[in-house]
Amino acid sequence: MTSTSESHDVVIVGGGTAGITVAARLRRAGRALRVAVIEPSARHFYQPLWTLVGGGVVGRESTVRPEASVIPRGVEWIRDFVETFQPDEHTVVLRSGRRLSYGQLVVAAGIQMDWGKVRGLPGALGHDGVCSNYSYDAVEATWRELRAFQGGTALFTMPNTPVRCGGAPQKILYLAEDYLRRHGLRGKAKVIFATAGKSIFGVPYYRKALEKIVADRGIEMLLRHNLVEVRGAEREAVFEHLDTHEQRVVPYDLLHVTPPMSAPDFLKSSPLADADGWVDTDPHTLQHKRWPDIFALGDVANLPTSKTGAAIRKQAPVLVKNLLAHRRGAPPAARYNGYTSCPIITGYGRLMLAEFDYDDQPQETFPFDQRKERFSMWLLKKYLLPVLYWHGMLKGRA
Repeated sequence: MTSTSESHDVVIVGGGTAGITVAARLRRAGRALRVAVIEPSARHFYQPLWTLVGGGVVGRESTVRPEASVIPRGVEWIRDFVETFQPDEHTVVLRSGRRLSYGQLVVAAGIQMDWGKVRGLPGALGHDGVCSNYSYDAVEATWRELRAFQGGTALFTMPNTPVRCGGAPQKILYLAEDYLRRHGLRGKAKVIFATAGKSIFGVPYYRKALEKIVADRGIEMLLRHNLVEVRGAEREAVFEHLDTHEQRVVPYDLLHVTPPMSAPDFLKSSPLADADGWVDTDPHTLQHKRWPDIFALGDVANLPTSKTGAAIRKQAPVLVKNLLAHRRGAPPAARYNGYTSCPIITGYGRLMLAEFDYDDQPQETFPFDQRKERFSMWLLKKYLLPVLYWHGMLKGRA
């Protein structure tokens, strides 16, 4: 899978959604560029479907393919880990000791799940009523725990960190509430959404519609509550109130955890990172703010927008255009406006499609009010978006 060449025109760090999309677009640009993707994993996941796996709608196996199958033809796959960046030398050093030089560097390393930052969570995950849709290994436990639930407290959390797809923590909340209602268990259940945020959703245009859904379905909201400990044997979740710093213990029968997340550790300590560990990226050109031959996109960039695959779909063409312009010695002319999308599942067969930009202004695709729950948008999520992903984005076509 590797070449003896240590010099490349473009080196891409990360073989997930962002990295493969950029690699495919570079190949389709029709230029004879030597492109390499650094990615240690042998598997490639379509994570947006994990909510539906946790809700029992699709099988887990439909969300994974071999990484080798998504590497674009003509792109070198280097299966290794990044150790350090040496941007002044245009070099990436790998864990194996290999040194790769580049003309341009694209950082698309995704986001890191920090399970261990919640005391007791790693040991409880997958049993003791604890589940999470944010792990391929744990996602099937969500459906198992939901089917085993016969009453009590169903508790869903959102951490005090950036997360991949900010709407996902409440998608499984709505699916679970709908499941309980359909199976005659809603009257025996208290359903709680404990979020570190100040509201249910950050974009005012969609917030009111979601607040109405929460109120109509009798879901209890705990705002500014950040999960700090899981006591699996006792089935207790411990939260810190972010304003008062007081701790609160909430007993549960089912606990779905969205773990804290951060930039990958190898990036936090690198010269590419900002104070919070994310790649310090111009929000419009996607160039690094200090080194113009370095670009970043997706979850790892410090762009002030939600970290979603839909955002990457709009970022990738901007990045590729500006990277190619930089190679020609031209200024970056393409601009990214912060577009992102969050298909918020609100129940089985119902979905609200939120689309917005850096200014939290709606950027809706369809000629109707997307704040309304629709079956058509559910079909889009379940059937069309996976096809767009595997055969559009990852092929550089969409």
